[in-house]
Amino acid sequence: MNKIKLSLPAALAAGALMFAAASAFAADTIVDTAMEGCKVELDTWCKDVTPGEGRILSCLAAREDKLSGRCEYALYQASVQLEAFVSAIQHVATECKTDLEKSCANIEPGGGRLGQCLKKNEATVTPACKQAMADTKMEVE
Repeated sequence: MNKIKLSLPAALAAGALMFAAASAFAADTIVDTAMEGCKVELDTWCKDVTPGEGRILSCLAAREDKLSGRCEYALYQASVQLEAFVSAIQHVATECKTDLEKSCANIEPGGGRLGQCLKKNEATVTPACKQAMADTKMEVE
């Protein structure tokens, strides 16, 4: 459990910054993984907790010694999904750095705006950027 406890807060902190810039589908999938696996714990101990700002995760962490194996595994799976999600965003950002500076310099980060800018300018972005977007199956709404 210690590995889960240490990796989740760090991953969730990074993910909180990234979710605003990425597809809602990926965020929902990660949250759904944890919510489904920890349904019993959430319904038992955290039903009155207002979602947001890590309060539900804190509720679970406060009872980490009582979590079922299923919940522990779901939290681990969510952290793995989040890590892959963040790595994909980092890959696109690295490969598209020049394109972002050239075509999207005046775009405020967040809310998927940089991804939308890259998609809008897809015809002129570098081959490396196009490949990174294809590799990560970057979807922009």
